[in-house]
Amino acid sequence: MFESLGNKLQDILDRVGKERQLTEAQVKAAMREIRMALLEADVNFGVAKDFVARVSEKAVGQSVEGSLNAGQTVVKLVHDELIETLGGKAAQPELKNEGNVWFMVGLQGAGKTTSTGKLAAHYKSKGRRVLLVAADTQRPAARDQLEVLAKQVGVPVLKVADGESPAETKRRVDEHLKTDFRDLVIVDTAGRLQIDETLMDQLADLQAAMQPTESLLVVDAMTGQEALNVAQTFDQRVKVTGLIITKMDGDARGGAALSARTVTGKPIYFAGVSEKIAGLEPFYPDRVAGRILGMGDVLGLIERAQQADLKSMEVKKPGDFDLEDLLTQLRQIRKMGPLGDLLKLIPGMSRALPEGFNVDEKQIQRIDAMISSMTLKERRNPKLIDGRRRKRIAAGSGHTVQDINKLLKMHEQMKDMMKMLQRMSGPGAKGMKPPRMPNVPPSMKR
Repeated sequence: MFESLGNKLQDILDRVGKERQLTEAQVKAAMREIRMALLEADVNFGVAKDFVARVSEKAVGQSVEGSLNAGQTVVKLVHDELIETLGGKAAQPELKNEGNVWFMVGLQGAGKTTSTGKLAAHYKSKGRRVLLVAADTQRPAARDQLEVLAKQVGVPVLKVADGESPAETKRRVDEHLKTDFRDLVIVDTAGRLQIDETLMDQLADLQAAMQPTESLLVVDAMTGQEALNVAQTFDQRVKVTGLIITKMDGDARGGAALSARTVTGKPIYFAGVSEKIAGLEPFYPDRVAGRILGMGDVLGLIERAQQADLKSMEVKKPGDFDLEDLLTQLRQIRKMGPLGDLLKLIPGMSRALPEGFNVDEKQIQRIDAMISSMTLKERRNPKLIDGRRRKRIAAGSGHTVQDINKLLKMHEQMKDMMKMLQRMSGPGAKGMKPPRMPNVPPSMKR
């Protein structure tokens, strides 16, 4: 989501220069461009103005630290200020041993019900016993949607009836908890296409009855500046304690998410990063700031690997790297998410990749299908794959013989590259030429 803003900020900071001292003229020119980049990214005007003022105050006349040049010093200042703007230290909802009741509020279409299901999955994986409450008394479809998500996650759901009073909902929840102990109750409330007094009155009444320990506002990152007005209105009526920003994987300009913490004064607890039930991540200001400035997110990459439960592969000699190994590695990496997203978590990679670069996920699926159509013997010894076998594999996977030939050639190139890398890192490697990268099929490029 922050790709456009990140590219602009990185370009600006690259032009700051390498002088040992930061002059006022340099800082003013850079800050003017940074302010424009923030405004173009839909950042709140007041937030952008204050951001630039704070960085300018720290930058003018500041001595360059250690071996840093002027440009690197400004990058550090901007990075630190981005972290503060996004909330400073990461925050999470308060969790007691029992009696946790969380109130989910937000406009219809912001992703509130989906986020409720994602929260249930997230905390169930941490050992919490979750109960979901479908509390929209006017939209049966919303209650049914939460029921579907609850079954997917494997947690119980209590559905209110049309027109049910807040007092009755509270009584039914208490009755349920007497027979089925739950230490986290998440209440999915009603939403509207826009804010109105009726909605706010209903939420206030239900909040008074349920007495939630946390009131989480779900904000759609795609709504831009309007999201901030929504956040302030909800906070005035139901006392929001934290935010969940959805659709962070979309192509929104990102300004609303960047402004939300400052304008509302509420921490961002979570970010929705995909439509999958596991697509909810704790919000880390320092990591998001690093991604915006092209510094990557190594910790995020490690966490994805841990969550995907990747199994370490048996170490083999480069010449023993067969198609079975390739298939296993591809499937394990795909558990971590889209390959294009993973590349951008590697420090410096977002700037190294050409503009518009993307990995064709369908091509990865095609490779999986072709290798899966082979026998185990063929995967472990690709030299067995003669013309007759290639026709069979092509027919079984829905591809052409030419596609099979390209896959086998790519595999051989990968083996050669691994051998070359091993020789380069071994004794007597000095002066050796770097290996040539394997040819990637055109369909894997965009």
